[in-house]
Amino acid sequence: MFLENDNISLRTAEPYDAEVIYRWENDRDIWRVSETLAPYSMHQIEQFLLNNNDLTSEKQLRMIIERNDDKTPIGCIDIYDYDQFNERAGIGILIDERFRNRGFARQSVEILIDYCFKTLILNQIYILTSIDNTQSIKLFESVGFQKCGLRKQWLKTPCGFTDQLEYQLINTSHK
Repeated sequence: MFLENDNISLRTAEPYDAEVIYRWENDRDIWRVSETLAPYSMHQIEQFLLNNNDLTSEKQLRMIIERNDDKTPIGCIDIYDYDQFNERAGIGILIDERFRNRGFARQSVEILIDYCFKTLILNQIYILTSIDNTQSIKLFESVGFQKCGLRKQWLKTPCGFTDQLEYQLINTSHK
């Protein structure tokens, strides 16, 4: 699957992406954001890519974000908690540190919104983020997500507990 604009493409993650996903998933600097507690093995990543990356059966789909000019993988974007009956899903994004602050995250989210609303015909998508993840909050507010919830002391950190925010975007063209 390819979804794209002039600068980037989103494509379904393939087994040959295992090495770069392994590197991203095992970056301890993002574990708190992704709620990861232990490193992933290469075998686990490969098995996910071979067996579990299916929206219909597994309720999740990981897509690789790559630059169109040189096909460099610059991040990944996920649909998770896919609920076909209630027409909603969560989304999450990771941009490789080397490619941050260049507009790739916003472009990726815009492409994914279009896919979720026009192809999957979802009524809404949502994100969950720590109250101190200002980059994520700014990104999702910039594309129209609205804060709809606050979970007090929801996430454990080395400094104690912090709150988690929930944002949602409603498909206004959905009947």
